[in-house]
Amino acid sequence: MLPAAAPLALDRAAWESRLRQISAVFRRYPDIYYDMAILQAAHETDYFVSSEGTHVASPNQVARLIVLARTRAADGMDLFRAETFEADTTGNLPAQTEVLAKTEAMAKNLDDLRVAPITEPYNGPAILSGRAAAVFFHEVLGHRLEGQRQRGDEEGQTFTKLLGKPILPSFLSVADDPTLTAYDGHPLSGHYLFDDEGQPARKVQLVDDGVLKTFLMSRLPVASFANSNGHGRAESGKMPTGRQGNLIVTSTNAVSDAKLREMLKAEAKKQGKAYGLYFEDISSGFAVTTRRSPQAFQVIPLVVYRVYVDGRPDELVRGVSIVGTPQAALNRIVATNDHPDIFNGECGAESGTIPVSAVAPAMLVSEIETQRQAQGTARPPIVPPPPIDDAAKKGGQ
Repeated sequence: MLPAAAPLALDRAAWESRLRQISAVFRRYPDIYYDMAILQAAHETDYFVSSEGTHVASPNQVARLIVLARTRAADGMDLFRAETFEADTTGNLPAQTEVLAKTEAMAKNLDDLRVAPITEPYNGPAILSGRAAAVFFHEVLGHRLEGQRQRGDEEGQTFTKLLGKPILPSFLSVADDPTLTAYDGHPLSGHYLFDDEGQPARKVQLVDDGVLKTFLMSRLPVASFANSNGHGRAESGKMPTGRQGNLIVTSTNAVSDAKLREMLKAEAKKQGKAYGLYFEDISSGFAVTTRRSPQAFQVIPLVVYRVYVDGRPDELVRGVSIVGTPQAALNRIVATNDHPDIFNGECGAESGTIPVSAVAPAMLVSEIETQRQAQGTARPPIVPPPPIDDAAKKGGQ
């Protein structure tokens, strides 16, 4: 039995004031037609009892601050940005000054995206920032290393027969360690001490020096792996399956950001490209793992720049979608930077939605394929929003 968590404490009035102040940032950006600031705080205890005599009570407390905004370009393309801050309690969320600074930067970037040129289909070198690389690994590699993906006629089994063989460049290793509560002082959402089948959480070395070693296992056996390694996870009411917790990517071929950028330009020049791409932030994606569909992935970048070979300033572009097949994409990683970044979020799959984290350094890939996102047909609002303060006075609020 784990010790009980501290009671959920929330100063409602103080947080209402903070949220109003955060949302007020967007008043200075009239072309951002939708925004919201949300605080989520939850405290729950999950109980597990089995006929084998296992009794586990797992308390969990989480606080999440979400800032979201949307705009629309003149040609009808919808654009959005989001910032999420997570901690174990509301008192450990970032200070208001930090949140306001990031909200201001997000609003400015979204306003710039609205008038940025639309991307063209591209196949060439690119850098994914640490956060973008973390999402990339979660979607492209992590889902395909879940144990249940290795069995059944419906699954594509991308890596099932590659145990003991290289699936990544030799300078990369990947582990999933749900026992970590934080990385470099920052909290990790995928932390837990017992999985949803009552098994102790433990670190699993999935890929060592590029070589595939094992899979993320629940108690559902697959060929060559009969036992759980503490990764049976599920949303309440659903059947646990092998899922990611804290996916950690490490590199022995790490260089500075400046060096990685010069390597991008050199690779673009070698391929006869006018520019390489830099992916600063990625929203989400999906991975197709079933056998009846192509073994492909798609991730949706939010902030993308062209990095020109001739030294012109970087150019912000919009409408980019990364597509490809996992084995090709993963084996084109050339180098990484020397400071990993963190993605905290929620992941949905057949066993429900669960909190996850991924940690990865920025990475240079020699070739990545992008296509244009759907553009949309609606047009931006033609009438400016009503004055908020005047409307509130008329309503007696």
